[in-house]
Amino acid sequence: MELTANLIRDEIVERCKQGDAHGYRELYHRYAKAMYNTSLRIVNNKADAEDVLQEAFLDAFRNLDHFHYRSTFGAWLKKIVINKSINLLRSRKPEMEIGEDESALPVEEEMKDEAAIHYQVEKVKHAIHQLPDGYRAVLSLYLLEGYDHEEIAGILGISHNTVRTQYIRAKQKLLFILKQGIV
Repeated sequence: MELTANLIRDEIVERCKQGDAHGYRELYHRYAKAMYNTSLRIVNNKADAEDVLQEAFLDAFRNLDHFHYRSTFGAWLKKIVINKSINLLRSRKPEMEIGEDESALPVEEEMKDEAAIHYQVEKVKHAIHQLPDGYRAVLSLYLLEGYDHEEIAGILGISHNTVRTQYIRAKQKLLFILKQGIV
């Protein structure tokens, strides 16, 4: 038996495809906050996240004819936001710390103290903001956005092993920041 997922056509998206200005406004208000937060977790700068948000919506609205309900509109828009956020990081710092750099922290297979750390959400958020761009991007995409290592590798254009290493190092660095009370 073949399983097929029929995504329901979104009335607002369809109105936008026909040029309805109110539809654009509704779509923006429906997704703006979530997309801004997604970008902010990656770029770590409010002004940059706002710019990414605006550019992502402009691109999405210009390319609505290419949206064919293979996913939800929100998922499609989120990919645009994430790609623009990653591109911004790359333009801000060409040798962003996502790469084959093996000189940072040693990789430990076990995170001995990880289960013992119980910090408030705000302290963890502040600690995440202190991570280097590459670490923060990988950690955010994996933990907060729900992408797996293979998907992140594709988004960032790096190997699966590099993503895994960067993720482990990001967790170690995050734990170090939290333990040191640097937040």
